[in-house]
Amino acid sequence: MAAKSKSIEKKARQLGFPIPKGTLLAIGGKESKSEEERPESQDENSSFISEQILKRFVKELQGKDPLVLVVPAASSEPEPIAKEYVKLFRELGVNTVKVVDVRTRDEAKDPEKIKQIDKAAGIMLTGGDQLRLTSILGGSPFMERIKERYMNEKLVVAGSSAGASAMSTNMIYKGEAQGGMLKDQMSATAGLDLLKNVAIDTHFIDRGRIIRMAQAVAQNPGCIGIGLEEDTAILVKKGMEIEVVGSGLVTILDGMDISSTNIYEIESGDPFTIYDLKMHLLGNGKTYTIPAFNEDINDRA
Repeated sequence: MAAKSKSIEKKARQLGFPIPKGTLLAIGGKESKSEEERPESQDENSSFISEQILKRFVKELQGKDPLVLVVPAASSEPEPIAKEYVKLFRELGVNTVKVVDVRTRDEAKDPEKIKQIDKAAGIMLTGGDQLRLTSILGGSPFMERIKERYMNEKLVVAGSSAGASAMSTNMIYKGEAQGGMLKDQMSATAGLDLLKNVAIDTHFIDRGRIIRMAQAVAQNPGCIGIGLEEDTAILVKKGMEIEVVGSGLVTILDGMDISSTNIYEIESGDPFTIYDLKMHLLGNGKTYTIPAFNEDINDRA
């Protein structure tokens, strides 16, 4: 496995992909915050572990007495959600937790807020509205500093729900929750581009979002679709090595081998067709390498 990882890293560098030194934790939403707040979708799951994902976030933090920044920019009501995370992280042994409340593009340029990033070991992007998050932070000095540190240092960047959806290159921000089979029932835009060559969708199984993700993949088969169920996350190292953490499933839609699709031929409102779309379902502890970096994928032609 180590030899394969080094081989993939070499190929990635040859293709011009920089290898991040930081770690990402993309969470599908409703992560367990206590045994009492166990997600309803996990009531019958014998593998459920209370606070598993947040404990893993804390475990990944580097340094003595690490600082965690909570960034509730995706939320229209940032105070209560930020307060909840501060309380949770302190209960999990993080002594220094601060909230960086960024609500406008101007605030995302504030040097004092940006300085906080320089001191952080971990950053939590909360849930809310991913379009709100990217509209406020996308391309801002605040976000660029996070990306710079993620690329060059062992910073841990976590995001839950909207915070996870915004991490990817291609961001789904609107669509039919229980549908998506008709062309243009799904809308996507550029995400924060922390995780390249993927599109992330959250609350994936609970809200029946597989078809809208399939449409996103059909529009660009080079973009891997990653569906995160509630209380389920992917831990990503080196920008490509994924480990599943949590009580649910991660759904991977790989369109690299799609033999044909009519998505570009049909009219808006027509059902779309895909042949040979590949799907993987991964549970806790399972691993996956984003295939855009994989020699086998890139040598197929």
